[in-house]
Order: sequence, then C-alpha cells, then structure tokens
Amino acid sequence: MKTRHKNQKDENFPVAFCLFPRHYKKIINAYYMFARTADDIADNPSLSCDEKIKELDILERILLGEKNLSHDYQCATDLRTILLDNNFDFSVATDLLRAFRQDADGFVYQSWAQLTNYCLYSAAPVGRFLLALYNESPSTYIPAAALCSALQIVNHVQDTRYDYHVLKRVYFPEKILHKYNVSTADLENNFLSEELRNAANDILVRVERLLKDAEILPQIVTSSALRIEIFVIINLTKSMIYKLQHCDFLAQNVKLSKFDWICAATKAFGQALFTKRKATRVTGLIK
Repeated sequence: MKTRHKNQKDENFPVAFCLFPRHYKKIINAYYMFARTADDIADNPSLSCDEKIKELDILERILLGEKNLSHDYQCATDLRTILLDNNFDFSVATDLLRAFRQDADGFVYQSWAQLTNYCLYSAAPVGRFLLALYNESPSTYIPAAALCSALQIVNHVQDTRYDYHVLKRVYFPEKILHKYNVSTADLENNFLSEELRNAANDILVRVERLLKDAEILPQIVTSSALRIEIFVIINLTKSMIYKLQHCDFLAQNVKLSKFDWICAATKAFGQALFTKRKATRVTGLIK
C-alpha cells in the first residue's frame, strides 16, 4: 500500500469542508469516501494495472446498481442512494472513475491540452457535484471546471516528488519538460533543478490563467455560503501557487499554514460581502 495516506485534512477536496452547511456534510462525505476509495485503488502499488481496472469497474457497476458482485463497496452503494435521492447526474461519479482508470494505466501526458482534459474528469466533476448540491445553474459549470482544474494541477506540482517516487507518475506534460530540457534525473533529485523550476513556473503561469477564467464564478452563484467557499478556494490556490514558485517542492513538503487558511477565509468573507451578483447568462457558458 502507499506509504502516505491522505484524508480530508490534507486533500484539496473538500478544501474547506468546515464551511459547508451541516445538512450537506453527510452528502459531501459520501461523495468524498467514494472518490477516496477509487483513488486508493488506482494508487495501490500491490495491484497490477489490470487488477486496478477490474476493481474500478466493480466499483462503477455497484454504483450503477448491479448486484451479486465479488466485492461489496459500501461507499458505492451509499453514493448511489444519494445520487438517486437528489436526482444528480451519475457522471459526477463515473467521470472520476474514468480519470482513475487513466491513472491506473500510467497515462503519459504529452501536452497541456491532455492534462487539462484529464482534469475535466478528475477534478471538474467535484465542482459539478457541489454546484448541483446547491442547485446552481449549469451556467456555472465551465468556470467551476477552470477552478477545479487549477486546484488539481497545483496539487500535482505540490506532490511532484511523491507522485514520481511512490506512484511512478509524472503529471508534467512532456512538451513542457522538453521545452526546458528537464530529464528523469531532475525528478530523481532531492532538490529542484533550474530546469525543473522553469518547467514548474511555466505550468503555474498557465494555472493562473485558469484562475482568471474562474473569476466569474463567485459572481454568478446564488448561494452566499458557496460564494464564500469559492473565494476561499481561489485565495488558497493563489497562496499555494506563490509558495510553489518560491519553495523547493522536491526538498520539502510544501503546505498551507493555519495562517494561510485564516487569511484566505478572512479575505473571502470580505470579498463575498462586496461582490455584486451577476446574471448566470454568461457568454460561452452552458445555459
């Protein structure tokens, strides 16, 4: 099994779980447990690629209501009940499984486009799930996808060393690595080479553009609680980008501090207070 296990305290999802209303937390936790189980399957070094895919397929078949399977994944049964009770699209869960199958298969990302496409399945469904929970308009889904993708990619940069050494994965697109002459040796090191630093900064600049695309989101959601949550996520993501730009993320475990969280939350409340809501009919968004 993995040498390090994540939980809600060090996951990017949900990034500020304490801010959600109490009556939503059971639903959110069920979704989280399903995602966590699928992630643990995809990351399990004791399973072969075929075994991981088989387990993920079983998880999906239980989610979709199939009975009498070899494994009993209660998290899939629980989430199925919640999705049905709330009339949610099952794609908020099945899309995640598509991304985890890609992880299990050891997909190599050639381009930025391939990485962001992966995020449409690994991260964007989380945004759609939360927006559906708050009964927000589908018009919010595209900027939410940009925000979730930014958060996901920042997490990949943050976990570069762990992903490479433990999971044998590289989420840096090969075209960007080649652009800055980054070699496998740069990832083997316990320190950040100038070449890998340049590649990381290139990626983080692109992430900042994703955040720019997401700026409209808090202005078009109807829920004031969700608006605060979104601002917290944006502020924390910006803080992590700054840390990654100025810290050696191979030599140390770069984390957000309690002070970062306090600053992000305090700023978010102020931002939410002075944000004027816009109509959800935004050019280019899903109506």
